[in-house]
Amino acid sequence: MQTQHSPAYREDFYQWTKYTVTLLREGRLNELDIPNIAEEIESMGNAQKHALISHLAVLLMHFLKWKYQPDKRKNLWKTTIIVQRDEVIDLLEDSPSFKHELEEKFNRAYQRARKIAANETGLALSVFPVESPFIFEETMTEDWLP
Repeated sequence: MQTQHSPAYREDFYQWTKYTVTLLREGRLNELDIPNIAEEIESMGNAQKHALISHLAVLLMHFLKWKYQPDKRKNLWKTTIIVQRDEVIDLLEDSPSFKHELEEKFNRAYQRARKIAANETGLALSVFPVESPFIFEETMTEDWLP
């Protein structure tokens, strides 16, 4: 509920967040802007889910490049693999509930990775398997490369 003294959510988001935190810490729950708080919490969860898929896609794309362009391998690819793998592990540790949806997210990330790999390598999309040639568990194994 917005009072006459509360900053408007859509006019000054940062000020709204500061004011909302103050209300929460002071226990002034009846003054909270519940609909917008709910929207922001939902948005935070969705952002984490999208981050997981994005990191997986970059990781899988580099695995595809590694596997299908062995003559063009670079240390930078290895670095990207390490960073993206660590990001995925961190996200799963921070939000273990993602694990029950992991297969679907992994498959979605692979489809993105396949398109990006085709674009980056100049190889035809058909070169890359429609189904992931990688298994999630192996992709999370430190130092594993296809």
